[in-house]
Amino acid sequence: MDFTDRPRLNAIAGPILGEFLLGYTVAILGLWLASHASDGAAGSLGLANQVLETSYVVFRVLAIGMGVVITQLLGGEQTDSARRTALAGLGACTWAGLAVAALLLLGSDLILDVLNAPDEILPLASPYLQMLAPAALLDGYNLTMAAILRAHLHVRDSLRVMIVMHCSHLALAVPLMLGVGAWDGLGLYGFAVALLISRAIGLFMHLMLWRRRMALVPTLRHWWLLQPAVLAPVLHIGVPGATAELGYRAAFMVSLASAARLGVGALATHSYVLQLLRYVLLISLAIGWACEIMVGRLVGAGNFRQAHALVRKGVRNGLLASGGLALAAALAAPWLMRAFTRDPAVIDAAQTLLWIGLALETGRVFNLIVAGALRATGDAIYTVVASVGSFALVLGLGSYVLGRSLGLPGIFIAYAADEWVRGLLVMARWHWHGWLPHARSAQRRVRRH
Repeated sequence: MDFTDRPRLNAIAGPILGEFLLGYTVAILGLWLASHASDGAAGSLGLANQVLETSYVVFRVLAIGMGVVITQLLGGEQTDSARRTALAGLGACTWAGLAVAALLLLGSDLILDVLNAPDEILPLASPYLQMLAPAALLDGYNLTMAAILRAHLHVRDSLRVMIVMHCSHLALAVPLMLGVGAWDGLGLYGFAVALLISRAIGLFMHLMLWRRRMALVPTLRHWWLLQPAVLAPVLHIGVPGATAELGYRAAFMVSLASAARLGVGALATHSYVLQLLRYVLLISLAIGWACEIMVGRLVGAGNFRQAHALVRKGVRNGLLASGGLALAAALAAPWLMRAFTRDPAVIDAAQTLLWIGLALETGRVFNLIVAGALRATGDAIYTVVASVGSFALVLGLGSYVLGRSLGLPGIFIAYAADEWVRGLLVMARWHWHGWLPHARSAQRRVRRH
């Protein structure tokens, strides 16, 4: 089968785009609901979401590795090995999820202290992080099971799960946060309760689809058993990928602490702008995930030339889409920001940040698309090596220094510079075929199964 056919790429990227659009819409509506309580509640939600995303790096080890290894095995027609790998992921998810849940339950105060969280939001943010712990465990299962569904090209089924999961989250969040009748609701904590229930629904649906689409029926043993031999190729891909993400998140936390130091208003502005910019990166993110799935299959089948052409096309489309959306967001900032706040100082500051976001999002395209493609070929180490210096010096140190001198604009300049430095390095790797030896090695490994 020719996986580089354009309708095929769109058929994979489209449902993935729908998943991300739903997830981010619920997140931004949650921020909108919180902002109606106070800027402090909005800042608490934004800060907690960043902590949660950082802790999810543990799950990304499995999701990244599972997606790549299973696509390579399926491309090489090694169906039984793909099934064993998928089931082995559940036990790893259980132990990883318990570790994340324990961190949120026991370390919430320490985490917020490290992030320089303003005193005004501590009474809200700390209990909120603790309430997220059980939902984090369920999210670990959902992230990994969704990655395995997509690797089997059941992207529409994955989208259906996300529609039900995110819509139920939002439908529950509104009454739980705002109350019903004489009941005032739970405020910010209602968002966490709705999150937990919706993730339980998502897990149930994933189990049904695993049975129907892939004939995968986990036993009790699969939920607890660790299988190092089966997971070794997964970790070979997933650990470097997640290490790069962990490095990014750690450096980003430095920038978040710098923003928090500027006060509650700056922290809320930071949260509003980042949520809006997530919509800008959606298309490139969907293209990147679709390319990663297809490149993995092409590598397993030995179609290296088609993989190279596919990624170049994906980068071109991503630059056009992200550049256009970032420009539209900057132009529409005065109206978009009124959905969150009426404070003219916040609106003015957000507009400045969104103009810087034009450079940020175009640079991010390379990292969203090419870095994933490199992982799919088995070239997982390069992105980590190429990124470490930029994380430490440009994103981390840069946001700290520029944040002190220029405030929020300085932090966003550091974001943009970091994306361009890392993006040009990974694009050079792809353009000069540095990934090819790794792709050939991955193909040989698949044939040995």
